[in-house]
Amino acid sequence: MLEISFLTWAVTIGLIVALLAVDLVVAALRPHRVGFAEATAWSVFYILVAVGFGVWFALSHGGDFGTEYFAGYIVEKSLSVDNLFVFVIIMTTFAVPEEHQHKVLTFGIVLALIMRAIFIVLGAALLSLFSFMFLIFGLLLVFTAVQLFRHRDEDPDVENNVMVKLARRLFPSTDGYVGGKLVVRQGGRRLVTPLFVVLLAIGSVDLLFALDSIPAVFGVTEQPFIVFTANAFALLGLRALYFLVKGLLDRLVYLSTGLALILAFIGVKLMLHWAHVDIDPRVPEIPTPVSLGVIIGVLVVVTVASLVKTSRDPSAKAHAGSLRATRQDDPEQA
Repeated sequence: MLEISFLTWAVTIGLIVALLAVDLVVAALRPHRVGFAEATAWSVFYILVAVGFGVWFALSHGGDFGTEYFAGYIVEKSLSVDNLFVFVIIMTTFAVPEEHQHKVLTFGIVLALIMRAIFIVLGAALLSLFSFMFLIFGLLLVFTAVQLFRHRDEDPDVENNVMVKLARRLFPSTDGYVGGKLVVRQGGRRLVTPLFVVLLAIGSVDLLFALDSIPAVFGVTEQPFIVFTANAFALLGLRALYFLVKGLLDRLVYLSTGLALILAFIGVKLMLHWAHVDIDPRVPEIPTPVSLGVIIGVLVVVTVASLVKTSRDPSAKAHAGSLRATRQDDPEQA
């Protein structure tokens, strides 16, 4: 069992908060269009921080736990790329000015970290109390994988997002963006700006992704500290990665298929673990190094296949995938 001291928890959380604070300060004090060079520098920095943490963690707590951390980090990083698809859709749908996209993404990442921290605590508590939760989490991931594969050529319907529709119904809004403000006073009335609605959309999407990503990372490790750090370091680099690859996302046409395969694989792994513990110890389990190899292999194959596909067919376009049919595909809406 992994033993993490209070000091280690405190220093780790302090490091994550400090990195978030830097992002918030930069976004608030210097709103600007993030260029390729800046996005590349930040992306490399966050990857080096995550890798450096993993190396220290492996040396301090053993290679097995280090492998679990890197497997969890890769799972979360791959799932976060799908987040980027949805972020691009949201930014495009609401025509967010480029100089404010940095702020939106940073606040979105803060919301995602808060929600995932809550889910990690709940998930760890449930797994420690009820071993059958491994079966529940496994079934949830397999169901998600099937839905994502079925709707892999669709995009989420942002305009009909429940939070977005509710915000528009409850809060009077300005016609356009007012700098980087979320709330303004006009004509004696307090109004929200479209930026407020964008944050709600991203927050609700983050919540849905957390419902899948937390069970997925628990599929490669049962250690709450590893689950938290893998999520945190994957999300910290998401803002820079958005600006770095948003022009390339359209070429990853098979990414949703690959993510569906990864989620299904981890779901099966969780169910085998439950059967091994609760039914028969002769039921085989999938070792973490094997999981790491499968995940990396799937990502490499879908990336190469996507690039080959788009080079041969430039009209091919990637989609984020959806867990349900979008309205335009609903026969009743036709």
